[in-house]
Amino acid sequence: MSSEPENLDRYLLITADSHAGADPELYEPYIEKKWRDDFREWVTASEAMAQMMRQVMGDRSIGVDGDPEIDGNRNWDSARRLAETEADGVVAEVIFPNTIPPFAPMPMSAFEEPVVGSELERRWAGLQAHNRWLADFCAEAPGRRAGVAQILLPNVEASVAEIRWARENGLFGGVFLPGAPPGSGLPPLYAPEYEPIWAVCEELEMPINHHSGGGTPDFGMHLPQSLAMYMLEVTWWAHRTLWHLMFSGVFERYPKLQFALTETGTAWVPGVLNELDEFYSRMKYEDQCSEHMFGGPAVAKLSLKPSEYFARQCHIGASFLSPKDCALRHEIGIDRIMWGSDYPHIEGSYPYTRELLRLTFAGVDPAEIQQLVAGNVAALYGFDLDLLAPLAARFGPTRAEIAEPFDYGKLPAAARKCPGFAPERQVQAA
Repeated sequence: MSSEPENLDRYLLITADSHAGADPELYEPYIEKKWRDDFREWVTASEAMAQMMRQVMGDRSIGVDGDPEIDGNRNWDSARRLAETEADGVVAEVIFPNTIPPFAPMPMSAFEEPVVGSELERRWAGLQAHNRWLADFCAEAPGRRAGVAQILLPNVEASVAEIRWARENGLFGGVFLPGAPPGSGLPPLYAPEYEPIWAVCEELEMPINHHSGGGTPDFGMHLPQSLAMYMLEVTWWAHRTLWHLMFSGVFERYPKLQFALTETGTAWVPGVLNELDEFYSRMKYEDQCSEHMFGGPAVAKLSLKPSEYFARQCHIGASFLSPKDCALRHEIGIDRIMWGSDYPHIEGSYPYTRELLRLTFAGVDPAEIQQLVAGNVAALYGFDLDLLAPLAARFGPTRAEIAEPFDYGKLPAAARKCPGFAPERQVQAA
């Protein structure tokens, strides 16, 4: 397995951020018989919820090609997905969940809560159904889909077994780590209860993935301002997982464990790492300061600064990599950033990925571009670039095409749905 494709005049694109899930009824073959009656009731309730959401969303639910859906069957229609991503220049993807797995509550943030007894069994059966559907879905495009397996934090022992099952059954995208937000009743991610999860992920070389939207508290969705507060804070709640794992010593105890933060922005990294390094230094060495009194015991056994753990074990799934973000690539670490398209979300770059790549990368060294759009993600998740190179030779954007600067004034109005095209992020890449 080579680290870079050879003799390719086109870019090989692997998105580190895409989403998939089955239509509710498609999960039925993967549901244990004991849960079939409950499953059919859940399907009926899910359809009613979907209809209500369509009524609430109204015209905002119109997709990029004008059909009345947000993501629709792009989530599970393998042929459509391949056709659209190939037309966009993308030949492989890391696949996070999207549609709601069987028995998951609404809102999804309620999924990050302690459950016991039969309810825990039901929800676990639903997550296993999704993982098994996903394994079959990924197998329809061998080597091109790195599925991310779901686990449940209240079910640590079973989660460890599921991680082993995922590795054995081709889900090489690693593990989707849920959050444990304040007020959820779950032990925080720095609690010792989760030690077996970190251990098995290091053993099996399964990356741990955390995604924007996870770990958020209850914003009080009945209040009209709640969605605005969610948008303002959603990435921060994902960022905090980084320092929870650093300062609790998870990265120290498991030095080969790899952690990816996806769709949480990129430009925040240098400032946050500087701040974490300052806290670390004061906690560890300034014995007369309050930071040492409060944090000294936590960092006593840490041998590296937070920025050093980041450089060794952390990765950013960059949906979306704008010119402003690209200009920081060396400050963040060019080997830490993985480009993403967020397909098939309405805010994703499809079908304007080529335009966004031109906007972001015009003037950037082609070797660096290839590293950002495929090399780093392939190294983390284990994509075979030699296997993918013939597909890139057919579908990938040419190096000459991406080198041509894009006139922002000619941006199609429909492309503005993607945050990568936001005017305030359009600075000249270095």
